[in-house]
Amino acid sequence: MRRKDREMSKEFGLEVIDKARYGVISMIDEYNEPYGIPLSIVRDKSTLYFHSAMDGRKVKIFEKNPNVSISFIGEIKIPEKYTKGELDEIAKDESKSVLLISSVFTTEYESAVVKGKVRLVEDEEEKIKAMRLICEKYTSTKMDYFDIAVKSGLKRTNIYEVEIEEITAKRKKYDKNGEEMKWGRME
Repeated sequence: MRRKDREMSKEFGLEVIDKARYGVISMIDEYNEPYGIPLSIVRDKSTLYFHSAMDGRKVKIFEKNPNVSISFIGEIKIPEKYTKGELDEIAKDESKSVLLISSVFTTEYESAVVKGKVRLVEDEEEKIKAMRLICEKYTSTKMDYFDIAVKSGLKRTNIYEVEIEEITAKRKKYDKNGEEMKWGRME
């Protein structure tokens, strides 16, 4: 990672995964072309699960090359460090204009990137467990109907797992005083 001052811990990365609404899985197809697609992903300890149709481009890629990278984005926002008047003053002083790039035209963010290998889950109990975890994350208010849905849906759904082999996390965030929180600082 180039910006080591923004690197965060593995635990922070796992938290980003848990709160992310989706992850973008990236892979290389049989023509050596990149392919990425957003998925609803859930984590159980060091295992990620997602579901898929039983056929399609990513399924074919997984069969030939199980190596993947998955990117997750947590919270993002545009910092509001300066008032309009302060921005007008900064704009008048060329020596302060770098603040416009570094502190105004920027984004606060948190992200995590995982590397691993995809494996098709074949054990029915593990498939149900994975689907339950996915549904609890994304449709928690509908879980009264889960058992009925999983009986019919499981027959036409692939479940995949990715063991986290490597995880990196990164964050850019400002504290209440407008200072960037670097080197893993949380408060």
